[in-house]
Amino acid sequence: MKHTKTQTTIKTLADLYRSIDRQHVVTVSFLKEEKDDAGKKTGRLVETVRSLEPFDIRTTRDGRIVLKAMDRETGEARTVRLDRVLSYTCHRIAFVLDRPEATTLAGAVIVVRSTAQVIARELGRDYLPTRRIDRTDATLAA
Repeated sequence: MKHTKTQTTIKTLADLYRSIDRQHVVTVSFLKEEKDDAGKKTGRLVETVRSLEPFDIRTTRDGRIVLKAMDRETGEARTVRLDRVLSYTCHRIAFVLDRPEATTLAGAVIVVRSTAQVIARELGRDYLPTRRIDRTDATLAA
C-alpha cells in the first residue's frame, strides 16, 4: 500500500497511468462526501476503500486532478479526486468490466514511462482545441 502523503503527486500519477496502460486493477483508499438518506451531500468526509479499474485521468476546470474508473463491486463509473486519495495499491489483476465510451476524440496511445511524459500528457490535454479548426474559420481572425 503506497501512502500518497509520503510521495509526490507526479509519482502517484505515474503509477496510475501505468495501471491504465497495463489495464491493472488499483485498490484505492480515499475520502468521499457522505450523503444523507435523501441523497444530499452532508459536507462530512468518510474514508472508503474501493477496487477500481481506472480508464482516465483528467484535470477539471478548477485545476483538480480526478481519476475516472469503474468500480469492481458495483460495476458503476466513479470519479475520485486525487487530492482525496489517502493510499493505493496497484495489482496485477486484469480488467473485466466494460468502460464507458470516450467523450473526446482519441488520438495516439501514449505509453507513460517517465514523469516528464505525465506532465506532457496533461499539458497536451489542456491545450488541445475543443473543435476542429480549419483555414476558413473567420472567428479566429484578430
